[in-house]
Amino acid sequence: MNQIKSIFSWLNGFLKKARIIMLNIATAIVLIFFIILIFVPITSVKSEVKDVSGRVLFIDPVGTVVDQEVFSSDFLLDIAAGSSTEQIQTRDLIQLIRAAGKDEDIPAVLIDFSSTSFAGPTTAINIAKEIKALRDSGKKVIAFNDRLSTTSYLMASQASEIWLHPVGSINIRGIGGVRAYQKELYENLKINFHNYSQGDFKSAVESNTRTKMSEKDKMQRENLLNPIWYEMKSLMAQGRGIELDDIQSFADEYVGFFGEAEIGNIAYAKEKNIIDGIKSFPEFRQYMIEEFGLDKEAKTETYKTISYDDYKKQINEDYSNSENQIALITVEGVIMEGDIIQGIAGANGIVKQIRSAHEDENTKAIVFRVNSPGGSVIASEMMRDELIAAKRKGINVIVSMGDYAASGGVYISTPADYIFAEPTTITGSIGVAIALPTFENAMDYVGVNFDGVYTSKYAGWDPTQAIDDDLDKIFASWGADVYDRFINFVAESRSQSYQEIKDIAGGRVWIATSAKEIGLVDEIGGINDAITYAAKISELEDYKVQYYSEAPSPEELIIKELIENFDVSLGNTEVFSALNGLASLYETLMGIQQPKALLTCNDCLVNLD
Repeated sequence: MNQIKSIFSWLNGFLKKARIIMLNIATAIVLIFFIILIFVPITSVKSEVKDVSGRVLFIDPVGTVVDQEVFSSDFLLDIAAGSSTEQIQTRDLIQLIRAAGKDEDIPAVLIDFSSTSFAGPTTAINIAKEIKALRDSGKKVIAFNDRLSTTSYLMASQASEIWLHPVGSINIRGIGGVRAYQKELYENLKINFHNYSQGDFKSAVESNTRTKMSEKDKMQRENLLNPIWYEMKSLMAQGRGIELDDIQSFADEYVGFFGEAEIGNIAYAKEKNIIDGIKSFPEFRQYMIEEFGLDKEAKTETYKTISYDDYKKQINEDYSNSENQIALITVEGVIMEGDIIQGIAGANGIVKQIRSAHEDENTKAIVFRVNSPGGSVIASEMMRDELIAAKRKGINVIVSMGDYAASGGVYISTPADYIFAEPTTITGSIGVAIALPTFENAMDYVGVNFDGVYTSKYAGWDPTQAIDDDLDKIFASWGADVYDRFINFVAESRSQSYQEIKDIAGGRVWIATSAKEIGLVDEIGGINDAITYAAKISELEDYKVQYYSEAPSPEELIIKELIENFDVSLGNTEVFSALNGLASLYETLMGIQQPKALLTCNDCLVNLD
């Protein structure tokens, strides 16, 4: 019997080893196949250099313009669910536009930003200004679209001429909007919502505790949106040589929602010089052939053109061999613990970058680019602590605020020696958001009772139970302590008293120009101004900028290339979407189970169409 057992045991072990060997061999074959399939075509494509002479550069970015490209840990899920993972770095797009302006071989630039979204209004405004500068340099810029939204028209308005398809759409809707106020919903569901937020203007959870917007929130949002909208309208009007009222009237009276066949809108836009006119696709193609010549190398009859993907491969990047390094680290998205992914500034990843920078003996300064509405307290502390560690080594820290640097975005900026903000940066929101729903009435209503044994007063407490007076005081003091710490950090950073900062805090959000007046930022300027200043105070005669980012894994690169180059499908998107939805629901329920104090300003985000 024992011999039989030994034989079967040996056979089982042999089969396990055989399976592992076969699996490894199969995996290796597949990987080799993928590498040959992907990288041979890629290297052959990259070796081709297209002659740009006499060709119109076509700039049509597809994806989201961000400060720093990041790669999601849910990379496969995002692709399978049909989510856009394409990111365009702002600096790369600006470099390309400026290169085209100086390139005498490029007779004109054709733009179409209808498939482009932006991290925020400041990013959109900055790109529009770059297109304006391109046109002002003498380069002919042509916009041709079948659909124009607020942001794509902002770009198109900087062109020398704008053409729209006869049954396309043009819809300048402006910025802002409404949100749902759910107090009565919670009451109807017998859910008690407890708000321990600190700051009279801190409106992050207001939608759960009120039936309409508070006057303070309305005031601060008007003070944010009006300057941004004025800047956008001004660029549109100046680009077209029309009045501001012409843009405002069009936005008020000619709204479009269907994305096509807005014939009335198009007629009015043409009459008021909001656009130059209409052309069908064949008409526009013939127009471009007459203007710039027939492309004899193309397989079909078309004009001479070069894509911006092909053109950017030919741009010679400026490179410095200086040993002096200015580290540029970007915080983009909601501040949370964990890794950096799209939309999430993961503190673990950011801290690694800061640490890597200050442990490099060549790093003379850190430019900390903050483009975040805030988030977790502990995650913000992690970043702040590591910046202070850098400062202890004598490394200068300069903050450059982007679209948003609010709440936690201000918190992580407090170690800075100097703070720059863009003119339309949204900042402030020095306050704390804590809110917690409890379900004791709902449980009672549906007939669920709770009982058990516990060794301390709140050992068995969860949101299915009521908050008594003692626990209420604990939650209230929790928020007050964090708020007090926040104010002290800002006061110390800005060389102001506790009371001076408290007077302008209260969770109130400020536009950067106002923030400068009250001392929350030092200077109005962009990322390049921050880099220049960092070099100046570090007394650097020569330097190079080192951009810190999270690199994609090898498997992510392989799959990304497969998707882009060979149109590979990864399965049923509905299944992936459903799983993603269940995961989101689980995260929401876990958030209720484990309440957190947040340094966040979700309501300072500006939606752009």
